[in-house]
Amino acid sequence: MNRLPLALAIAALLTPALGRAQNADEHPHQEAKELDRVQVTASPLRSAIDDVARPISVLAGAELDTRKAGTLGQTLEREAGVQSSFFGAGVGRPIIRGQEGARVQTLSGGMSSADVSTVSADHAVSIEPFLADQIEVLRGPAVLLYGSGAIAGAVNVVDGRIPSEPVGAALKGRAEARFNDNDNGRTGALRLDGDIAGTDLSWHLDGFRRDAGDYAIPGYAFHEHLIEEDLAEGGSLDEFVKGKVPNSALETQGAAAGLSWFGDSAWLGAALSRYESDYGIPPGAHAHDEAPDAPPMPAAEADESVRIGLRQNRFDLKGGVREVGAFREINLRFSNNTYTHTEFEGGAVGTRFDNRARETRIEAVQNTWRGWDGAIGVQYGTRDFRAQGDEAFVPPSRSRDSGVFLLQEREFGPFKLEFGARHDHVRIASDAAPALSFGADSAALGGIWKLGDIWHLSLNLDRAQRAPTPEELLSDGPHVATGTYEIGDAGLGTETARNIELGLHLHSGRFEGKLSLYRNRYDGYIYLRGSDDTFDGLPVARWSQGDAEFRGWEAEATIDLIENASGLWTLRANADRVDAELDDGTNLPRIAPARLGAELLWARQGWSARLGGLRVKAQNDVAAGEEATDGYTLVNASLNYHWDRGDTGYEAFLEGRNLTDAEARAHTSFLKEIAPLPGRALQAGFRVFF
Repeated sequence: MNRLPLALAIAALLTPALGRAQNADEHPHQEAKELDRVQVTASPLRSAIDDVARPISVLAGAELDTRKAGTLGQTLEREAGVQSSFFGAGVGRPIIRGQEGARVQTLSGGMSSADVSTVSADHAVSIEPFLADQIEVLRGPAVLLYGSGAIAGAVNVVDGRIPSEPVGAALKGRAEARFNDNDNGRTGALRLDGDIAGTDLSWHLDGFRRDAGDYAIPGYAFHEHLIEEDLAEGGSLDEFVKGKVPNSALETQGAAAGLSWFGDSAWLGAALSRYESDYGIPPGAHAHDEAPDAPPMPAAEADESVRIGLRQNRFDLKGGVREVGAFREINLRFSNNTYTHTEFEGGAVGTRFDNRARETRIEAVQNTWRGWDGAIGVQYGTRDFRAQGDEAFVPPSRSRDSGVFLLQEREFGPFKLEFGARHDHVRIASDAAPALSFGADSAALGGIWKLGDIWHLSLNLDRAQRAPTPEELLSDGPHVATGTYEIGDAGLGTETARNIELGLHLHSGRFEGKLSLYRNRYDGYIYLRGSDDTFDGLPVARWSQGDAEFRGWEAEATIDLIENASGLWTLRANADRVDAELDDGTNLPRIAPARLGAELLWARQGWSARLGGLRVKAQNDVAAGEEATDGYTLVNASLNYHWDRGDTGYEAFLEGRNLTDAEARAHTSFLKEIAPLPGRALQAGFRVFF
């Protein structure tokens, strides 16, 4: 494997040390961002968070640096209302308010990640969080902006690979290197941006690499009840691995180059990027021939292990023109993706997934008219999907999705009104069935009342629709990641959600708090229903529809406790809960459990530290055939020191996760019975900003 990105990152860490000295108490590179002032790029109106009725949060700056992890889901899992899937160290997709997969869009620069992470739980998202400038989380229906695949929310990663404005310097950049003792992991990342002197051109380069071995755990990989069942049948404890999860090592790397031109009233930019990831699937999670009533054995031999090789080439184009008739600006986005995902079983190719996707998006932002601001837009996407091999449970399909949307907002004194509408038409063609077409109509109405400088009250009403995916319509084969023989239903109809959400935001001096209450009713909710039937040694699961309800709440609070000669001491806390069930009273599977977290932060001059804990409650509200999951507590801590030399900033950090080495099994994971989350991990690293 090419180690150039890591070498470049280390070199960049050393080179700026030749800069001139500066007072170490000044920290221009460590300026805290007030998140309420951060612009939300996911919306064409680019409003500040505090001015949006929609439930949106942004992770940026030092907080993002602290949260960054190997997957997008793990990076966001400490956000209220957001948890992560888990299928080994290489896979972690965001779960928003208990919903995941085809209901939560993952986006890079406002465009689909165009991977196959919604097809199967063991497929990774092809977005690298270490390269993010900021990550935007849209909770609740986001279909007005991104179509039916965002009926439960969206996550947009802003990476700056296409400069959207001049950099303002010949060279700017940042680099990071870190080491993790849990899995002997090494990560290096480098980003460079600059303007070309004497031209109207700005450029961008980035690269990263991450290598990690099998990750360590505090006890046995298999759950205690599986071990007891095997021992009762005459098995031996020596058959079960302890201390590490075998075949969980990974190698991930990528690079990108971008160039933009800026004129007086227009701009245009493009970027090419490459993403590669090779990761293992823990043994027992991908066995084709296991009897359905026998626990799989974890002691997989090397020639039986399953590894996944993911490759994506991506071309992005963005541009815009300003002051065109009645419009303040008109913006264009286009992406073209070539994606290949190969599953190697014992070194031989088992299954290969190919995805070719194109997406075009045009947004026109109007000039203010009688107090109204807004935008209209069109979006068109194509997806050609093919799977070949042992796990080709979904036949080849060709999808076409076209949409048109309208957004409007206006302030009436302290009250701001927002509304929007969208229509999508989805067509899915396959050799396995006649072509299917679906219409999806969505509308939203929201308002935010600024009750003085302290209280903000928001209310959102949504009616959103989602078309079924090819996997839900056409599946017919063994899907070993879920341990079922999966059967689709070409007769599925459009899914409709009706959501109501009430939000309260309090900002008073040293205290800030947020509370959200929501209820989401689904007509024709599409889900995978288990059965007592078996086929090819696997239990049969059929894609079905039924009415369902999701209801829950999220709360966040921050208070500055003390600010004196000892430094600034801040306390943060958050909690969330979601309940989900079908109208017949049965629970939906793998619903995220309730959580409560708190952390104490300290900062003085260049030093900062934090100590926190997260309590994940037991999940006993389970679906038929699903095991309950015990609760667990994770304790995390970090220590940072930042200093400057000339125009260069440096930061050294030490971080500990799961410091008590607790056994943690994520209820949202298909692997919770055979692969717990990582045990105690200590990370040390270094960042430079120039």
